[in-house]
This record gives sequence, C-alpha cells and structure tokens, in this order.
Amino acid sequence: MNISHPTAISDSAMADLVVTQHRYFRGNFTKSVDFRIAQLSKLRSMVEGNEKLLQEAIHADYGKQEFDTFLTEFYFVYEEIATAIAGVQEWSKTKPVTTNMLNAPAKSYIIAEPLGVSLVIGPWNYPYQLTMGPVVAAMAAGCTIILKPSELTPHCSGLLAKLIRQHFSPEYFAVVEGGIPETTELLAQKFDMIFFTGSVAVGKIVYQAAAKNLTPVVLELGGKSPVIIAPDCDLNETARRLVWAKFLNAGQTCIAPDYVLVHESIEAPFLECLAKEITAMDYSLQNGNYIHIVNERNTSRIIGLIDPSKVFLGGGHDVGNRFIQPTILTNVQWTDKIMQEEIFGPLLPILAYQHLDDAISQIKDRAKPLALYLFTRDEPTKEKVLSEVSFGGGCVNDAVMHVANGDLPFGGVGESGIGNYHGIAGFRAFSHYKSILEKELVPDQDVKYSPHTSEKLTMLKSITAVGQPWELK
Repeated sequence: MNISHPTAISDSAMADLVVTQHRYFRGNFTKSVDFRIAQLSKLRSMVEGNEKLLQEAIHADYGKQEFDTFLTEFYFVYEEIATAIAGVQEWSKTKPVTTNMLNAPAKSYIIAEPLGVSLVIGPWNYPYQLTMGPVVAAMAAGCTIILKPSELTPHCSGLLAKLIRQHFSPEYFAVVEGGIPETTELLAQKFDMIFFTGSVAVGKIVYQAAAKNLTPVVLELGGKSPVIIAPDCDLNETARRLVWAKFLNAGQTCIAPDYVLVHESIEAPFLECLAKEITAMDYSLQNGNYIHIVNERNTSRIIGLIDPSKVFLGGGHDVGNRFIQPTILTNVQWTDKIMQEEIFGPLLPILAYQHLDDAISQIKDRAKPLALYLFTRDEPTKEKVLSEVSFGGGCVNDAVMHVANGDLPFGGVGESGIGNYHGIAGFRAFSHYKSILEKELVPDQDVKYSPHTSEKLTMLKSITAVGQPWELK
C-alpha cells in the first residue's frame, strides 16, 4: 500500500480552521438531533464502505490481520455508533427535576447542550477504535470536531484524513495530520473541549495547554495495571484469559495487564499454566494472531526492560523486524527497571505475595492504575479489593473485556486519566448540562424579602427542616 505524505497546513490556516468551526457551531447547525443521527450514520457508512482499505492501512503500519482488526477496531466503532444513534434522542431531552419549597411555585429542568468546537487527539495503538470512539461521542453531543490522528501509524492516519475529507465538510469535521509541531499549534488554539488518548507525560502537556483557556478535557492515559491472582482461582481459565488479554496487540494496549501479583502458594503451577497457554496460542506474525511493535524506538525501549536472568519464557526479539516474543519474567522485584514504567509491550512480570493486604498495599503505594484485574472465587476477597483499591475500571475473573461493554463508562483516575466516555458517558463528556429554574409571574413567597422578621426566620427554618420538594404540575 502506498503511503501519501500528510497534507501540510500552516499555523495561520490551522487558526482559521478553528475560527471557521466556531462560526459554524454558532450557527446552531449541529444541535438538531436529526443532524447528529445523520452524521453518525454517515460515519458508519464511511467505515463500512472502506473496511478493506482501512484493513490494508493498519496491516501496512504494524501487521494487524483482518480478524483482530474487526474485533479490536471496527467492532467497537460500530457498537459506539449504534448505541449513540439509538440513545441520542433520549440523551438530548430536557430533563425535569424537582423544585424545592423555597422556590415554589416554579419548575426546574436541565438542558443538555454541546460544548462546542472539540479537539480529539488520537493514539497509534488502536488507530481506529480510539480515534473514532471520541468522535462518535462528539457527534452525538452536537459538537464540531478537529481530529489529530497519530503520526506513528502513517498509513492509518493518511487514509482516515482522506476519507473524512471526502465525506465531511471541514467546518464540521476536519483532520489535521502531522507530529509534535502540528499538535503544539493545535493546542495553542481555543477549543471548547479537548479529548486526548496517550501517555501520562503528553497528557500533562495537553492539560497545561487546556488550562490556559480553561478548556475542559478528557484524558485517557495509562499506567501499570495490576493483576491479582488469589489462591482459590481456576488456574487454567485464569491463564487462558490473562494470556489473551496481555498479548493482544502485542501488549500495546493501555489497559493491558502490566504485572501479576500471584499468591506464593500457587506461583509454580500458575507459571506452568501460563507457559502452556502461550505455547498453545502459538503467537507469530505468520499466524495472524500477533503484530509488530509500532516502531524500532519502542522495540528497543521494551527490550531494554528485559533482564535475561529473569526470563521464564520467551525473551527473543528482532529490532529490525519490530518483533518481541511473548515473555514471562519471574523473581521480579519492585525496584527492577520493568516496574518503574508502563511496559506497553509483550512482557509480563510476575511477583509473588504472601498476604492480600501486602498486595493491596503495594498497589496503593503507586499511581492509581487505569485498570485492575482480580481472579478469585472468594466473595470477601473480591469485596476487599474492589472497596480498598482505586483504579479506573476492570474485571473480576477476566481482563480487558470491560472495555467491550458500552454501558460501562471508560476512563482513569488520578494519573491514569480524567473523565470517561463510551455510550452515554461519552455524550456527557462533550456536553454541558444547563440548569434552569422557571417561575410563573405570580406573587411568590415573601419570606426572602425585607423586612427580615423573626416570623420569617422561623418560616425559613421550618422549610429547611421539612426539606420536601415541590413540583409545578
């Protein structure tokens, strides 16, 4: 597949594009629910009609095969679009709420309105799912969109830009290609919403840029997502689900299991089950169930995290071919280099624990993770972990698959992210909820007006004590 060079855009043209979108948004064209559904349908048609080209592009960037592309890219996009089309009418309705006695007679309601011109900065690891997902949310909410896809997957980026320009007007939905200079210039513009998916380090830069204009953000970041393996787990099924989740996309997943805390009593059989499952999966580029690392720089970085003396399984690599075998490391210590940063590759360090409190304490000593996975049959163990550990989201007796449920808001906490999306949560992320108190022009209670008498104070206290809502029927 031939790769086209990104269409250059000057700083002044970029500023003009943002101004044009602000002008278009102020024309109220995007606020109609019918308009939003039409744009969502057009987006779905764009993807459906070009699946073959999109598959060729992602294969050219890092070797992803058709099955994995549909499962991890198109499936999510179609699900998000279907959910938004089905739900946007209800999501957009004015919502009545109760009115308190002090404001009677009146009615109160909430209006969902789009924030305005949005910037979506997409990542490279799932270049369709993680760019189109936020775009769907922005469309459903009634925002305009400027999309900045990742330059690290140039075939995907270039094709997305071409298709979007063919199907959408730039005053509504535009694409800006390029790298750090283009992203920096975009962040200098005034947006009404910024959605970023990527690393913690870059997320901080985006947050700082947004703060200059008090622009709201959603930051989907990452971190070291732990797995806790309790002694009562089903070893075979645990290994099967964990291996799939870890080595999906060659470990280049923001919610991939980053390290495993396994109870010392089952460490040896657990390792045997992991090795058996990895062997059975027969991961290889030729089999279509494994992919390249995105570039040589990241390949070298990941290889640098491998301590050869701690390799239990795998460890083979080829920088030039951007390939690293699925690798299990044992006897890992918290001070090891691999435990100091998010791996974002096919390495899985294993640490043993004696007591659950110790495992929980180690997790809580570190930045709050984007995901946590617990494998246990024991209800008290589940309740203890879920109630004591803060993390973005996760699974009990599975890994990664919570992201496939559009009714579960997806996002991080602390350093792993700000805000969330998927389904109605995405709509809310790109919306402002405007609160309205509407009164009839009839004489109202005079308790708030002068003179402020003791009788009125008694009345005010009685209203507060009753605390009963009042509604205008």
